[in-house]
Amino acid sequence: MINRKPFSRSTFILVICCIAAIGGFLFGYDSGVINGTVDGLQASFNSDSVGTGFNVASMLLGCAVGAFFAGRLADRFGRRTLLIVAAVFFLISAWGSGIADGSMEFVVYRVLGGMAVGAASVMTPAYISEVAPSAYRGRLATIQQVAIIGGLFMAFLSNYVLAWISSSATAELWFGFATWRWMFWMELLPAAVFLVALLFIPESPRYLISSGRESDARRVLGLVIDGDEVDGKFDEINATLTRDHKPRLSDVINRTSGKMHGIVWVGIGLAVFQQLVGINVVFYYGAVLWQSVGFSEGDALLINVISGAVSIGACLVAVALVDRIGRKPLLWVGSVGMAITLACLVYAFSTAAMVDGSLRLSDDMGVFALLAANAYVFCFNVSWGPVMWVMLGEMFPNQMRGSGLAIAGLFQWLANFAITMTFPIMLTSIGLAGAYGFYALCAVLSAFFVMRCINETRGKELEEMSYE
Repeated sequence: MINRKPFSRSTFILVICCIAAIGGFLFGYDSGVINGTVDGLQASFNSDSVGTGFNVASMLLGCAVGAFFAGRLADRFGRRTLLIVAAVFFLISAWGSGIADGSMEFVVYRVLGGMAVGAASVMTPAYISEVAPSAYRGRLATIQQVAIIGGLFMAFLSNYVLAWISSSATAELWFGFATWRWMFWMELLPAAVFLVALLFIPESPRYLISSGRESDARRVLGLVIDGDEVDGKFDEINATLTRDHKPRLSDVINRTSGKMHGIVWVGIGLAVFQQLVGINVVFYYGAVLWQSVGFSEGDALLINVISGAVSIGACLVAVALVDRIGRKPLLWVGSVGMAITLACLVYAFSTAAMVDGSLRLSDDMGVFALLAANAYVFCFNVSWGPVMWVMLGEMFPNQMRGSGLAIAGLFQWLANFAITMTFPIMLTSIGLAGAYGFYALCAVLSAFFVMRCINETRGKELEEMSYE
């Protein structure tokens, strides 16, 4: 752990937040690497569309478990500790997914990786929000989404380059191993960097206070705020914690009414709507989607790379805006933008014709669909992509942050699993236009959810967050 601050306080905070955000990078890489391996998995494991869908979506079951238990265990063992465990799981999963000889073995390693992704998805924003000053907490928390998209982009780029070298995902690459296996093994390097770097960051001061480690908490607070403010901030955090017990899952229940606190329902709504708009269909099945309307495998993988670059640009815009105009306006504008661009995709796919047993778009409609898809990706990553994680990391009161994140994270990944698992089925039943019509409807509903249920958190200290 870092024991002293060798450079300016703001630089120190940025560095430790960026280290925590490597978990987001691995979240994105582990989620996106599957995109280019679908054909290889289907050929190697002889799976049908439902089986392939489960191979792709199996990680998400682990994500749900990892998000739920990490949120709870972090209240007992610490945010940093759970991130270290996640890093170890990333390493094991990356290696195992590449050596798997059958669907069952592959699923086991992917579920293990999913547990790492789930843990990182809730612990990274929690850690960042608990060490970052309120004035630029949103910008620092948005780093996670930049890292997620960076991980997705690097996975897409790695998949594209490896497939270009070998000619396809199913072809042999190095040392007699198929290309799709190397796509998974490329994750080993960033996972190792994450594990080592985590050993040099401090634990969250709010966790240390809740655990009764007062001297450690004061020392860490001295690293992230001015020394003359440490005592006041310590007392302020301490006052938000229930003295008769440490944070626990039952804190999400209102003791008076016996019902779940309203803020938890808002967190669930944010988490679920982020998935119902269909973004991960683009991330997980992008190559399959574009091939299904006439693009070659190489072109489809290149389109993924372009989408990844657009996503990174959108996240940088979000970094610039989230602490200036706030969380709620970004969410609402993003919902409207996604509804419009998804409607454009519905129109484009509805014009596709059957050629030799598969769908084909005209040249003009192909360009239109590409522009609409990238506009949709931009709208998501300037709004719901980063802002949902920013809000989940900061919207819950100190006493129930771990528990609130656990429940919201569980629902987020269950919704992700449902959307991902059903896409291949929707593709063969109601078609691309029908599937994207459903996602467009959900985008419209998310706009109404933002207007009615979301309260702005910009500029508020974590100790000001309400239970309702």
